[in-house]
Amino acid sequence: MPQTALDAARFSVDPALLRQALFALDQHSGLVKARDRIAIVDFTAPSSDPRLHFLDVVSGKASRLLVAYGSGSDPGHTGFLERFSNAFGSNASSEGAFLTGDYYTGKHGRSQRLVGLDPTNNNALSRAIVIHSAWYANDDMISAHGKLGRSQGCFAVGEDKLSDVFSFLGEGRMVFAARA
Repeated sequence: MPQTALDAARFSVDPALLRQALFALDQHSGLVKARDRIAIVDFTAPSSDPRLHFLDVVSGKASRLLVAYGSGSDPGHTGFLERFSNAFGSNASSEGAFLTGDYYTGKHGRSQRLVGLDPTNNNALSRAIVIHSAWYANDDMISAHGKLGRSQGCFAVGEDKLSDVFSFLGEGRMVFAARA
C-alpha cells in the first residue's frame, strides 16, 4: 500500500483496525482481485458515528458514513455493538473479511451480496448478509434518536447513500468488519 494511503487512512480509521484490514486483504489476495479500494467497518464506534470507512488505496483518499448493524449484535439497542455472530437466526453482524458480490433487487430494494471469507463470517451468503439501504440508517435518525436502527445482520446504509457505496465498492472488493 502506498504511504499516502496509510497517511490518509490514519485520520479516520483506527491504526490497529487498518493493519487488520490490510492483513486480511493480503491473506485473501487469491479471492479479492480488485485491491484498489476497500471498506472498513469499525464496530468499536457507536452507531451514531460514521464508522463505514472507504479507503482508496491508490490515491490515499478516505471517506466515511453511517452504517447499521444487526439487532442481535446490540440486543438492548444501546447504539454499541456487544457481540458478533455467524449463526443462522442470530440477527447479528459478523466480523471478518467479506468479498462484494453481485447486485440484486430484494425486499430492501437494490442490494449487494457478500461472501464471508473467514470462519467468523463464512455463513454470510447463506444468511443473506448483504449491503442495502434502509430508512433506519438515514442521517436524520441520529438527531431524532441518537443512534441508528438495526438490521438483521446486514450492512444497512442511508437511503441516499447506497449509490455512492455501490459506485465505490463494485464487485470483487473487500469489506472488513471488526472492532479495533
